[in-house]
Amino acid sequence: MSSKAPESTCPESRGPSILGLTSEAFVNHSTDLGIPTIDSLAAYRAFYREGRREGGWFALEDMPMGTREVEGETIKFTLRLGAGREVPHETESVMIPMQGRGGRRTRTLCVSSQIGCAMGCDFCETAQMGLIRNLSAAQIVAQWFAARHVVGEEINNIVFMGMGEPMDNIEEVIAAIRVLTDHNGPSIPSSKITISTVGRIDGIRRLSELVAEDGFHRLNLAVSVNAPDDEVRNELMPINRAMNLEALQDALLEFPLRGGSALLIEYVLIPGVNDSLDQCDRLCRWLEPLRCSLNVIPYNPRRESPWSAPTETSVDAFVGRATANGQFTKRRGTKGRDVMAACGQLGNPEIRRQRRPGRKTAS
Repeated sequence: MSSKAPESTCPESRGPSILGLTSEAFVNHSTDLGIPTIDSLAAYRAFYREGRREGGWFALEDMPMGTREVEGETIKFTLRLGAGREVPHETESVMIPMQGRGGRRTRTLCVSSQIGCAMGCDFCETAQMGLIRNLSAAQIVAQWFAARHVVGEEINNIVFMGMGEPMDNIEEVIAAIRVLTDHNGPSIPSSKITISTVGRIDGIRRLSELVAEDGFHRLNLAVSVNAPDDEVRNELMPINRAMNLEALQDALLEFPLRGGSALLIEYVLIPGVNDSLDQCDRLCRWLEPLRCSLNVIPYNPRRESPWSAPTETSVDAFVGRATANGQFTKRRGTKGRDVMAACGQLGNPEIRRQRRPGRKTAS
């Protein structure tokens, strides 16, 4: 089901934007924004906690909400960047219902860090667009603001698993995380934020530096592996030709894990490609040195996909084999597939039709 969402004022920043600033930075900018310093922290809290936007004291450009698509309780929405384009640039975000402890209903927000993606993974819809542009920290945080104060849902968890490779835009992602965790702002605990990567080792090491800081020790790292060997992974994920499984394993062994935290290893199960029991055994051997949880994701077909979704029988067999190998394993539930909101399905087909996959344009 699709419907036109209400308009919202969300950012494409022309200057210092509240959506890209921590409370400390906002207070420091208060004179530039025309706010008395004594009132600036209260204004920041009111903006994030109550959604109050009156006053015009922060520099924003209208970034209206586009379509909203609903499948059950899963909601996908877009935010439009700029104006005057024949095919507008849009962020895509998904709110996913989850079951919390004690049966409590929670919401996870899947945010985009780029429009499109340069990584070229063959199974992913976003990759077929190529990279259109990086998102600023303000444009990332705007997705939370729209979910919380326009759609009106409480957000309990944030996952950087939408459009784009977060490690390909790591500085803006880190800046956004600082805002999202700000106690005067969204106040999302770092333990409730997960950053997913295809395995960009430089980005993993940069994220390690953030995790070493006070307040960020419990940030979660998810890594999309999707194959037990370089031969298959080279075909599915071009990054593996530059940063192979051995190098990736070394980087993950160095990643700082605090307390009882563990890495999340994502494995998109594709029929006839990476779903055999032998491949499961070899994957588990590769994972053995790592403190990790394996998340098996049934493939969600992209547009014009050469593969179908796996059968429930094959998914159960793979999960059962991994568990029998002693690997802690979960199967990710499929939500939003019918509205192209499931894992690997985000992307604008109009942009894709106008561009060759993998081609990069200026931001």
